[in-house]
Amino acid sequence: MDRTAIGFAVLTSFVLAASGADAQVRIDNGTVTRHNGAAGLERTFRPLVKAANDPYWIAYAVPVVDGDRVMCCWSSSSGTTWIEGGVSIRSSGDACCGACRIEPGRNDGINITNRDRTTQPVQLEASRFSIFYRIVSGAVERIRVFSEDCGLDAGGRAVQWIDDVKPAESVALLMQLAAPGSDRVTDASVTAIALHADASADAALEALVARDRSERLRKKAAFWLGQARGRRGFETLRRLIADDPSTAFRKSAVFALSQSGEVEAVPTLMQLAKKNASPEIRGEALFWLAQKAGRKAAAAITDSIENDPETDVKKRAVFALSQLPKDEGVPLLIQVARRNPNPAVRKQAIFWLGQSRDPRALAFFEEVLK
Repeated sequence: MDRTAIGFAVLTSFVLAASGADAQVRIDNGTVTRHNGAAGLERTFRPLVKAANDPYWIAYAVPVVDGDRVMCCWSSSSGTTWIEGGVSIRSSGDACCGACRIEPGRNDGINITNRDRTTQPVQLEASRFSIFYRIVSGAVERIRVFSEDCGLDAGGRAVQWIDDVKPAESVALLMQLAAPGSDRVTDASVTAIALHADASADAALEALVARDRSERLRKKAAFWLGQARGRRGFETLRRLIADDPSTAFRKSAVFALSQSGEVEAVPTLMQLAKKNASPEIRGEALFWLAQKAGRKAAAAITDSIENDPETDVKKRAVFALSQLPKDEGVPLLIQVARRNPNPAVRKQAIFWLGQSRDPRALAFFEEVLK
């Protein structure tokens, strides 16, 4: 029997429990055929793309980057911040969902959340994630990613599952799909690259932020450098902010830096807010400081209000104060509205105090009107 193509009938619950390090994946409501990818992913994948015209899926699993990410679907986006092409980050600690429909539909967006350690078993080794490629008329029409412990409903479609895929070969395949074309496929390719627990993913994302790439693709790759690539991603972003010629891209890189979990991220944002030569970059750093750092950011923000030479940067800093928790931001806004010598800055502070609907702001307005 040919081990590279072993067919299975449609099963109510088909569990892929491959030998070795391959993932355990539960696929319901689909016909699964397994293939051995040891000879190379490209050699296995390309013939499968040309195998049929009807929609079907090619899939495999590879190790996922550190971070306890759960990529699954939820019936609601409550508590979720949606970002970057249908992917979201959840901080609620919810456990993974039930079965996800892999066919296109209303749950196309995938949530990336922290694993609930009270209800999920602790894995001693890095977990894996699955990459699904939807094939239509001999081409990849979309890409989806799922955690290995997320139940999947194939919607009656065939799934061609490839075992023994090497992570670097997966990254190389996704890099081909990240070329200009469908934004949906390109965006999903970059996301999938970033989630690989392999050094080839760092090199790939660094190639995707090169100056000869489109700005849209560069911004997408920069986001994932900050979100998923740890120290190396942080260092790459810091370099890009320092020397890239595009101000619009550098602003996106500042946002990406704010997503980094590295301990130096906040001090770097503070330094950018205080000393960067570009007013646009100083303002961007101030805004994301307010979102990321809370009280630690307040001193840097108020310093910019007092000392930055540009009125536009001062006004951006006032807005950053309005983004702090109210117990921190409102008193500082009142202080700016009372004392700042720049009338445009005072006016901005009063405006954001009005938006706060805080009783302390009302008391301040009563005082001013008297």
